Amino acid sequence: MKFAHPGKPLSGIAVSLSALRSRRSPACGEYPDLAALGELAEAWGLGLVQLLPVNDSGSHSSPYSALSAFALHPLYLSVADLPEAEGVGGAAYVAAAAELAARYAKDERLRYGPYLEAKLELLELVWTEAGAPRLAPGSPKYSAESKAFAAWLAANPWVKAYAVFSELKRREGGKPWWEWSSRRDPSAKEIEALWADPALVDGTRFRAWLQWRAEGQFAAAAASLAARGIELMGDIPILINEDSAEVWARRSVFRLGLAAGAPPDMYSYLGQNWGFPIYDWEALAKDDYSFWRERLASAEKFYSAYRIDHVLGFFRIWSLGEREREGYLGRFVPDAYVERAELEARGFSPERLRWLSEPHVRTDRLVAACGGEAGEAMEAALLALDRIGREELFLFKRSIRGEKDLEELAWEGVPGYGGKGLSARALDFLKSAWRDRVLYEFEPGRFVAAWRHAEASAWPSLSEDERRGLESLFGDKSRAGQRLWEETGRRLLGVLGESSPMLPCAEDLGSVPPCVPRVLEELGILGLRVLRWTRRWGEAGDPFVPLGAYPELSVACPSVHDSSSLREWWETEADREAVWRLAGEALGAEGRKGHDGRSLGPVPQRLDPGSARILLEALARSSSRFVVYPAQDLLALGEAFRPADPRAERVNVPGSTNDWNWGWRLPAAIEEIGADAELAAAVRGVAAARPS
Repeated sequence: MKFAHPGKPLSGIAVSLSALRSRRSPACGEYPDLAALGELAEAWGLGLVQLLPVNDSGSHSSPYSALSAFALHPLYLSVADLPEAEGVGGAAYVAAAAELAARYAKDERLRYGPYLEAKLELLELVWTEAGAPRLAPGSPKYSAESKAFAAWLAANPWVKAYAVFSELKRREGGKPWWEWSSRRDPSAKEIEALWADPALVDGTRFRAWLQWRAEGQFAAAAASLAARGIELMGDIPILINEDSAEVWARRSVFRLGLAAGAPPDMYSYLGQNWGFPIYDWEALAKDDYSFWRERLASAEKFYSAYRIDHVLGFFRIWSLGEREREGYLGRFVPDAYVERAELEARGFSPERLRWLSEPHVRTDRLVAACGGEAGEAMEAALLALDRIGREELFLFKRSIRGEKDLEELAWEGVPGYGGKGLSARALDFLKSAWRDRVLYEFEPGRFVAAWRHAEASAWPSLSEDERRGLESLFGDKSRAGQRLWEETGRRLLGVLGESSPMLPCAEDLGSVPPCVPRVLEELGILGLRVLRWTRRWGEAGDPFVPLGAYPELSVACPSVHDSSSLREWWETEADREAVWRLAGEALGAEGRKGHDGRSLGPVPQRLDPGSARILLEALARSSSRFVVYPAQDLLALGEAFRPADPRAERVNVPGSTNDWNWGWRLPAAIEEIGADAELAAAVRGVAAARPS
């Protein structure tokens, strides 16, 4: 879809489809519920709805862990809206769907796994019994619907690989494709043969049918928003799960053996390892980036705007070896790397380079880490280390390629050396020692500076001249890398811009290189400004950027799905004095006037509805083109739908994996929320504060 309001300031609501609930689907949002959300947005004076990804994520509750870059999630299919459920015979399926929803409706958070499993069982029953379209001409069930299904399959060639992958994965007990008994590296011809295999046909056609019906329901709901003049923004994660249909079927698109993540920062001392494979951009370029052009073409069936998750990955992406657990020991791809010849030219001998790039473990430190237990320390040394001659100094064995290798040595029953394995404290020490280096040699003869190289044990042993020489070399490489990143980002994002009429918006959070805002502005891509993080970092006190100084090419928001809600942030984390002052400056020339014209008064410790309205109205006055409010933050404008504990409003805690994450749901049905006149008036007041 084409964006219908170019250049116009808009207010919007951000929510995951799974968080919606209505009277017709009280357990989990479904595609048709978007129409009800659009009606609510219109009543509230909002012109944009932003969704989290709706890709099929299989057993993973995170919408950013996609099983496919194209497939929609069958969880959101409405049984009642299926043509197969129409008529007298379909009443039983509608009743079964209502009973299933009622069973989960009272849960505070979505129980993703059990609900998905039950929903898929019901959908398969509909497919099997209700005469869903088959594809064999001449068969008793071949019909006009079958012809339409066949035409849709021909127009969506990705479906065959996805359906085959999903069925094989089911038959392999849900194991990742690299653990399957066979068919781990199929050719396109083999996938076609598997699609035609009579032994698989029921399962593959069922998966394809789910996608056909999901697209129909989602497209209809998206069209209803467009008819109301409401823009729908989707979310396109740059990365997908390694255990996905595309990585399995289109191996050349990816660089397996490298995992994407984020380098260390103030929130994550060891960085992040997301575990997703990175792209082989050279291979993609040879194919004119068809994979990404196809992704955008698929998305624009529904969306008029899209959020590019982790846009920094189009400039450079933090990449880690497949045996690393944490995000510390990595490098950017692409980058300007240090070559061995450059180091040798600066006087670093092979022995000196080994000292700087290979961790050297001292006996006394290992024994101390083991609480003085020499036997425990020697057990660890025998398992993981090689002694250097007769010195009280060790190197890691060549078989150790990362932290995962060390973890495997900690298992009970490791053969040899008494069968005990590494103790917990020895493991922790050796992991720390593994990261202790000045230079990281990621492939023979190629290095990068370790992230905190000046904190490495070997750094103090360098002379002042050696340190200056290395810092000078690292600086040269950093500047060359910046130039390379700018060129890469401009090229790749340019491909996205020319490939679709959708409006691109970028999630540009984190440690943002200076080239990123330049390229985004040049290409007309909106960046992201999160209230709590939009500060002049590095200046005294890290002051907040005035809301009127936000760039016009940006989307402003009070919180995001990976952060605490506005309420939790305010009551437990925020610099309240500074934020209240920021709001006052945005709300009037003299400042400090609320929506009712009264003085803002003292800084509140609790964010009651009136205080929440002041903050949201202040954000509405920002210079950003769009201001988008997470649903939780809008519900904070009233008393009826806010939980007593604001921690319950959180969607996700990054770096943690549990059943609680991604389970947040609206506290009531959309219809009930929309009937709250006081809340509606407050939201309309916030929306009206936007400049026209």
